[in-house]
Amino acid sequence: MTTTTPATPVLSKAPGTDKRSGWLLAVVLAAQFMALLDVFIVNVAAPTIRTELHASGAGLQLIVAGYSIAYAVLLITGARLGDLLGHRRMYLGGLALFTLASLACGLAQGTGELIGFRFVQGAGTALMIPQVLSLIQRNFTGPARMRALGFYSAVLATGAAAGQVVGGVLVSADLFGASWRPVFLVNVPMGAALLVLGARVLPKDRRQEPERSRGLDLPGLVLLAASVCLLTVPLVLGQELDWPLWSWFSLGSSVVLFAAFFAYESALARRGGAPLIAPRVLRIPGMGLAVARIMAVMAVNAGFLFALTLHIQGGLGYSAMRAGLTFAPTAVVFGAVGLTWRRWPAVLLKHLIPAGFVLTAVSALAVGRVLKDGSNGGVWIFVAYAGIGAGLSAAFSPTFAGALANVRPEDAADASGLLATVTQLGQLIGVAAFGTLFLNRLDAPGAHASADALWVCTVALAIAAIAGGVAGLVRRRR
Repeated sequence: MTTTTPATPVLSKAPGTDKRSGWLLAVVLAAQFMALLDVFIVNVAAPTIRTELHASGAGLQLIVAGYSIAYAVLLITGARLGDLLGHRRMYLGGLALFTLASLACGLAQGTGELIGFRFVQGAGTALMIPQVLSLIQRNFTGPARMRALGFYSAVLATGAAAGQVVGGVLVSADLFGASWRPVFLVNVPMGAALLVLGARVLPKDRRQEPERSRGLDLPGLVLLAASVCLLTVPLVLGQELDWPLWSWFSLGSSVVLFAAFFAYESALARRGGAPLIAPRVLRIPGMGLAVARIMAVMAVNAGFLFALTLHIQGGLGYSAMRAGLTFAPTAVVFGAVGLTWRRWPAVLLKHLIPAGFVLTAVSALAVGRVLKDGSNGGVWIFVAYAGIGAGLSAAFSPTFAGALANVRPEDAADASGLLATVTQLGQLIGVAAFGTLFLNRLDAPGAHASADALWVCTVALAIAAIAGGVAGLVRRRR
């Protein structure tokens, strides 16, 4: 005798509420965290890498940023391939490539090898990361989706500061006499474990989905990849090479190619084709302003971390471990705010985004002012660091959640590729702009000259944050 009664509770569960969904979220967010870690984990290891591999300045820049260049250039491609070949398949494939490239980076014997493997590592990340958001959008609904996006946004920016912390600890620990190599090798056991778990908990790719017939849009991919490459390469290498003529030509050409890309995509949509990013994604209410705000938050976050790293390691002479641990308050508070802001009183939520930008501006100025005399800032500096984390999270988390709230599951790949690319470009622009400002103001060695350069940089960071806050106020008044 059979009955369907036992199945009823399972069938009545909303997606995202069962134990398997919890494991799914943990697996994809762990990979997201690991990939973001590698954007910044190399920063504090860079001096050691340069010494041991005898890397030139440009070579070191490519070791640090080659990962980010490949990551940014290929993100949209990774998103579309997930749509075509399956999000599970591309997630596991990208994770496998990332893990193997991490092993190769850790075993590299020269600058050229390490640069090449860093580009491969970035390519693996670009295949993997767009699938994270797509899997969340497709497997979670309602309140469960909002909670998952809260965890996602918390991981997205805490990975930056955590990368500095973990990198500092690993370099200073000098595990097994391996010096800088554990900053890459740490990914190998983590990646292997995630591959095993992912194969068990990620949902099978559905064989027949309407969007799979959209095609790859190769002309659009080529135009976008070329545009992003022409933008990111001079941003990464310009300061080190004293902004040669080719870097300005490259930046100008990127603008032209971006315009050509959008013109081509619009024409393709009008002809009934399948553009790389569906126009309806860009028309989602608030998406345009959210993209601008997300880029602003990421630029301020990355610029702050980069400039402060230059000051505390170069000016104050901190060790790799002490430099890494300096960022712990920012990372911890960012994560705490990102995970709890939805439970705050409604009166606070109403003004949370502009207030977050304002708090970021005030805290950035506080960091610059407390460190301006060339000291370590005492206890107050940690209060200012915590303020940076709280402000950035208050501005970023609601913005990110709001941008995705109305995204349909069939548009998840397009939205994830768009927002992941914006996030990465924001970080690159922040490092280039605020890093250049800091280095240009650094007119002498020593703590006092470095502190003066940092003060100018924090003023600029505060202005950028205030601009984001004003954008939030304008949005609310419409």
